[in-house]
This record gives sequence, structure tokens and C-alpha cells, in this order.
Amino acid sequence: MKPFPEIGVLKGNYAPVLAEMDAPDLVVTGDMPEALSGTLYRNGPNPMFPPLGEKHHWFLGEGMVHGIHVEGGRASYRNRWVHTEQYEAQRKAGRRLVGTGFGEPRAPGGEELRNNVANTNIVWHGGKLLALDEGSSPVAMDPVTLETAGSWTFEGKYKGAMTAHPKIDPETGEMLFFAYMADGPGSKTIAYNVVGADGRVTRSEKFEAPYCTMMHDFITTDEHVIFPLFPATIDVDRIMQGGPVIAWDPDTPSMIGIMRRDGAVEDMRWFEGDPCYVYHPMNAYTVREGGHTKVIADVMKYSRVPLFPDANGARPPSDLSSEQGLLVRWTFDLDGNTNSYSEEVLSDLRGEFPRLDERFAGLGYRHGYYASMARPEAEAASYDVLVHIDLETGKKTEWDAGAGNTVLEPVFVPRAPGSAEGDGYLVTAIYRRETNLSDFAVFDASDVGAGPLALAHLPVRIPHGFHGNWRPA
Repeated sequence: MKPFPEIGVLKGNYAPVLAEMDAPDLVVTGDMPEALSGTLYRNGPNPMFPPLGEKHHWFLGEGMVHGIHVEGGRASYRNRWVHTEQYEAQRKAGRRLVGTGFGEPRAPGGEELRNNVANTNIVWHGGKLLALDEGSSPVAMDPVTLETAGSWTFEGKYKGAMTAHPKIDPETGEMLFFAYMADGPGSKTIAYNVVGADGRVTRSEKFEAPYCTMMHDFITTDEHVIFPLFPATIDVDRIMQGGPVIAWDPDTPSMIGIMRRDGAVEDMRWFEGDPCYVYHPMNAYTVREGGHTKVIADVMKYSRVPLFPDANGARPPSDLSSEQGLLVRWTFDLDGNTNSYSEEVLSDLRGEFPRLDERFAGLGYRHGYYASMARPEAEAASYDVLVHIDLETGKKTEWDAGAGNTVLEPVFVPRAPGSAEGDGYLVTAIYRRETNLSDFAVFDASDVGAGPLALAHLPVRIPHGFHGNWRPA
């Protein structure tokens, strides 16, 4: 078998981990909080075989899920690939069948395989642990063993793709999600679904968006759903002429659709803004001011879509270090007489992977968390600073992992179910280049700058993947 190529997103901690393992009793240093009881699940691209050709995109490696379980001051670790149809066929063949470059032809034997890498996020809802990417059905996994149960279609009620970023209403327990290109490749159709706390679909419908784009995430409040379209377009004519599948098209405006959760898709209102891109919002909420209903959305904004080429085929920035997201607040006046919206910069410290205390998802909130990059010049650079921002005072607290170390997305865990907002822990993983291993790290969310309260030392790396979530014991 040929080796993995020497490219940025396959070097250092971007490189795949090629072994599955169980570590039932990790060495813990520091004071692991007795109150912390549950599992952090992490998901990310972990290509099982080298690329077919010279093309490789970070987003297209097969998914691997990592689970760190904490209970009684002790910690354990397990990792497993997500056994999708694509994974199983390639494992049986002993070689790559589905390429890891956008638009890349399949290898012989892989022509009929459905794409499903299940590599972007992992969520617990309705009694199921679901591994997600944004182009496929979710894949159910056992929450303890991480063994794959198979694709989940909500008892046959919805068989389409599902975003990797569903939103769970903290008050009703409902899960809201969407899928773009719902009527096939290049279609402008978006599917919108609501699933009750019991895992049953309660609403399923479609609507046509102004254009087709890579719509990675969306935002919800307790009253509204926000569908953001940014000019990372998917244009069938361009693709047929040999152009890029997904490309930055600055001649296309950003379009933000807002719908009442109890309203109809036909009544959605579209707002228009300057070209930009947002992979991830932090949160949104609905307010009433001066007789007007307004939606406030806090997002990590880029001046262009990272990691993809221009529509004219020019090559994109080679890695994430070229630009980090800027945390901004957009305000949409639903009773105003304009289709524009205002923008306010919330933090001059750029970053990605914005998170919050999920008990306040869709509601007014004060505390946000994200990762920042202090050393973009480092080889295979990634995020190396954790940030807590108090959105009421604007104060930021930072913790720098130090040269040679990087951090993954921070996840908030409440100290207790009834704790005040922000009273709890931040959990993440820290990669140590010197040892080529990772630590599971626990911080006091109200004092991030003090550094980790405890570290559980893993016998393996957790690669720079995408997202994770905490499931209480």
C-alpha cells in the first residue's frame, strides 16, 4: 500500500490514528472533580487508507469516534471507526474505494457505494448516540462500546441527509435539523425536520433556497429558525465544465432566511448581507425592543470560505492559519422595513469552534467559549488557546496551551443540573507534540486562565477533528 502523502492536513495531529483501542483506567493528574460524571464523545475525519490520487480534503476522511468516560474521579478511553457502508466495503477490499477529494472518481469496485463518512459530530438524543456528517443519514452507535448499530432513519420517517449540527431545545427536548441539496446534487432544496424528545419525527417539510451552497450549520431560538446561506456555492454548470464542486463566489450575497418555529416555510423572510462565510454560530435568541421583534445571532465570521477554492478555480488557502473567524453579533429586525441587518464585533481575538452552556441554547445568554490560534506559523498549525468571553462585560479570559501543544473544541458541562449559567467545567483534549499523545483536560469554566484542574493521560492521540458533546452519566 502506498504511504499517506506529506500534506498539511495529514501531518502532525492531523494524521489519522490507525488503531482502535480500549484504555480502562487512565493515569490522572490533578484533581478530577467528583461531580464530573459522564462521557465526552469526539468525532473527526480519520482516513482508513491513503488517498486515491493527489487530491485529499480534510473533510472527507472516514469518521472515528473517541470516548472519554469520567466517573468517581477516574477516567477511561475508547475509540472506534464508524462502520458505515463505505467503511465496511473498503475494509473488506483492503483498499480505498471512495476518494477523499471533492469530485474525485471512485476506484473500481466503489462505483455504487453511498458516500457516508459520519465524521463531523456526535450527539445524544432520543436514547440514541448519532454520528453525523452533513450529506448522509445519521449513524447510530452504542454509547458504551461505540460499536456501530447502523444508519438511523427515525423509524423510516425520514431517510434523507441530516446536518452535522442539529439543535436541541433545552426546554422542550426537541431536536431541529436541516439538510441542503435535499432533492439531489446541486438542488436548491432544503429539508427541515423536527424530532420530539422521544426521537419521533413531528415535522418534515422542504423549501427552495435562493441558491445552492455548502450550508454547514444553522441557528435556532426558542421562537425562530435561521437558515444562513453563504457564497460557498455548488453550481452544476460550473462542475460540468470542470470547475470546483464547492467554491467561493463573492459575486453572490449572503442570504439569511428566518422563520417562526410555529410558522410556515412559505412565510420565511430573507435578509441580504455582504459575502462572507460562517461555519459555526455560538448562539441566537429572540428579543422584543421598542415594539419590534428582533433575532440576535452571534457567529464566527470569515471574510471568505476557508479551505475551498475561488469559483474561477484559484487555489484556496492551504490551511486554517490563513484566517480565523471573527466573533460578531448580527441583529435582524423582523418588523423593520429593510432586508439588511446590523453587525457588531464582540471580540477582537479571533478563533473557531464557538460553544456555550447548552442549557441556554436559543435563549438569552452571557457566557461563550471558543478556541483561538496564537501560533499560525507553526507547521500543521491548529488552535492552541482556550477563550472564555463574558458577553455582558466583554471581558475575555484565555489559557495558552504553549508551543507544541494544541487544543480541541471546548465543551461546557454544568456543575449540577440546576447550576447557574457558566457554573461548571470546560472539557477538551490537548495534543502534546513532544510525546505525540493527547490529554483529556478539565477546566473550571469560570476560571479558564488558571489552567486545567485535572488531566487524564491518553495512550493515543485524538486528531484535530471537528466536534464533540458531553453525555451525563
